[in-house]
Amino acid sequence: MRSLAILGKAYRTFGGFLAGSFLVLIIVMAIIAPLIAPYSATLQSLMNANHPPSAAHWFGTDEFGRDVLTRVIYGARVSLGVGLTSVLLSASVGIFLGALAGYFSGRFDRIVMSVVDLSWSFPDILLALLLVAVIGPGMGSTVIAIAIAYLAQFTRLTRTQIKAVKRETFVEVSENLGASHVHIIARRLLPNSLAPVVVVSMLATGNAILLEATLGFFGMGAQPPTPSWGEMMSAGSSLLFTAPWEIVIPGAFIALTVLSINIFGDAVLRALDVKNHVREG
Repeated sequence: MRSLAILGKAYRTFGGFLAGSFLVLIIVMAIIAPLIAPYSATLQSLMNANHPPSAAHWFGTDEFGRDVLTRVIYGARVSLGVGLTSVLLSASVGIFLGALAGYFSGRFDRIVMSVVDLSWSFPDILLALLLVAVIGPGMGSTVIAIAIAYLAQFTRLTRTQIKAVKRETFVEVSENLGASHVHIIARRLLPNSLAPVVVVSMLATGNAILLEATLGFFGMGAQPPTPSWGEMMSAGSSLLFTAPWEIVIPGAFIALTVLSINIFGDAVLRALDVKNHVREG
């Protein structure tokens, strides 16, 4: 209930309303793609190649005669799915490692943070490109690469929050009463530490979508004919001056989606009033 109240408070702001409404629209569009897509996303018709936007094809067609609107709709499934899945995976592992490192400290803390900081020494895009190059292109490898690229920030943030909450009196009381480590971490520390992590997860989703689009642009994400916004931009880059809609339209959806996530995430951040707590120590 508290989570719904926070989302409602964020949604009531002007920016939160616009951004949240757009995100709901994109999510619903991705879920019901087969019901609303006017054409097949993969069926080619070379006779209709590179047609500009018209009544029959609102966003025009691509170099293989496929409807751009249809591919944008189905591409939302891939881009949002990869972004959400990778952040969920990264946050889950990061919270687990960060909670253990923050609670137990000592040698375990030093080992975990040394490994995590090693991944943080590389830019996100470089690390993701290296991992995909090793694993191989595809949606599965993209999810793994993005999850590893963002693992450090979730681990460090959770560790910082756990260390701060660990000093509270109610944690000391639980320890003195003989509560187990699992009980203290799961019932005392994490519930009081995750609010900033949730907000950062929301903001990281926008970055993950952007990173997925970048990998797709380089041909290392979803493989043709599977549509993704990044792959569509890559395919349309050679036709920028002859068929600009093929790169501008998916690029616009990427930009608007990432911008909306950031705006709504900032609204949630203000609703939670945890701005000072999301700074990493």
